[in-house]
Amino acid sequence: MTFDIQPFRVSVPESALVDLRRRLTGARWPEESPAGGWDQGIPLATVRELCRHWASGYRWRDAERRLNAIPQYLITVDGLPIHVLHARSSRPGAFPLILTHGWPGSVLEWAGMAPLLTGEFDVVIPSLPGYGFSGKPATAGWGVERIAAAWAQIMAGLGYQRYGAAGTDWGTSVSSVLGVLDARHVAGVHLVPPLAGPAPGSDPTDAELRSLADLEASSSAYSEVHRTVPQTIGYSLLDSPTGLCAWLAEKLITWGDGLTPDQILDQVTLYWLTGTGASAARLYAESIDLVSGWLSGARDDRVEIPVGASIFAGEVPRPSRRWAERRYPGIRYWATHDRGGHFPALEVPDLLAADLRAFFRTVA
Repeated sequence: MTFDIQPFRVSVPESALVDLRRRLTGARWPEESPAGGWDQGIPLATVRELCRHWASGYRWRDAERRLNAIPQYLITVDGLPIHVLHARSSRPGAFPLILTHGWPGSVLEWAGMAPLLTGEFDVVIPSLPGYGFSGKPATAGWGVERIAAAWAQIMAGLGYQRYGAAGTDWGTSVSSVLGVLDARHVAGVHLVPPLAGPAPGSDPTDAELRSLADLEASSSAYSEVHRTVPQTIGYSLLDSPTGLCAWLAEKLITWGDGLTPDQILDQVTLYWLTGTGASAARLYAESIDLVSGWLSGARDDRVEIPVGASIFAGEVPRPSRRWAERRYPGIRYWATHDRGGHFPALEVPDLLAADLRAFFRTVA
């Protein structure tokens, strides 16, 4: 295996930020929805206020400094450069941990967790292919299985023979598959949350019924667009910062648990500056059918290595432990929390860090 690794530092040209502000101040706005509220999507006033702050108050350089506080690399795997943050612990022999984000998030979610984890772990945080500063796949086939295989190569190339994996959103799927593909080296995976559905023909409990109802009520329109026509939506996401802001902020707000405007705009700005609205969406075309099979319970695809799980109150889906144990028979740690949503690394980092430490101490 060839392994090419080059140091990397984020340095966005000032001209890109000037162009962004110009586009924001010259935006064309639609009328407000006659339905009012959120019934037909994110409200006009919400997006206008976010974009006003984006143009006049938000500071990208603060996010850039947070990234550059961690050593970063471009590691080429299968011809594709992968952006990787690598925060080593000062503790000799620290346990290695690879953390994977999802959509509409980025490595900026996990970067803030690094100081909470490096007391015990060497932390590796890659950007998914087509996301952030990673390369954009030019050919089909970069689904969660190929990404997991790339992660195994990265960890081997960094010299780690035994390691753990954790993730949110797409990161749960990548980490689960990694625990199968590289089971000889993956000591355990921690999932936020595990993706599992009811056994066919089983009678759900009241809590399971509420979880199913919440999943049914959550809008999947974005997912169907990403799955079927990521190229079509990509033109708007690449050319219009207000369009990108509305598309991402709708989910960052409705899935999140009180994210601040700056936390929302950190994610939106990274997608804008890297031009990854379309390339990130294509992961749905590659892998969402597989994920849907896991969520519905139609597939279990067992993961036999040790597993930990965190279930946050505002998350959708929220599988029960008995559902999860069909697919993950090796569950050793299960935590439920009365706060936090889909982005716990931003919302409740202390809770998530405590769960990661508690689970991986059982396998390290």
